[in-house]
Amino acid sequence: MIVINIYLICTGNTCRSPMAEAILRSKGINNVSVRSAGVHAQAGFPISLNAKTLIEEADMLYTPVSRVVSSEDLKWADVVLTMTEGHRAILIHSYPEVKDKTFTLKGFVKQELTGDVYDPYGGDIDTYRHVFNELSGIIDVLEQKLMEE
Repeated sequence: MIVINIYLICTGNTCRSPMAEAILRSKGINNVSVRSAGVHAQAGFPISLNAKTLIEEADMLYTPVSRVVSSEDLKWADVVLTMTEGHRAILIHSYPEVKDKTFTLKGFVKQELTGDVYDPYGGDIDTYRHVFNELSGIIDVLEQKLMEE
């Protein structure tokens, strides 16, 4: 069985990518391994309270602290999925060798899906819930795509 390593990237690794990581991990897809990090993260910061609340409400396992993008994890990853075009550009600028395996989450799932996943940082629980639900829908489509490959 081929294992697919997926690396989810956002800004600080406290909101979007930890939620996306928890949602994807909760799918329990046998051959998929997932990690997350941030392009401007500081290692070891707790994820945002609203992100944690929603992940726990959904009874999902999660990584409770932020991680910084690392070259080791980029090597580990078969595919790198970013929350925004900006994150993708930063990664490709800093790590040109990952260009061919780095995509926005929306663009990877469906080429016609464009735009960024909104950053809920500093928002209320409803703002986070909107992003959590959007990520859940995108990751449902990602799961279908992974099952087909």
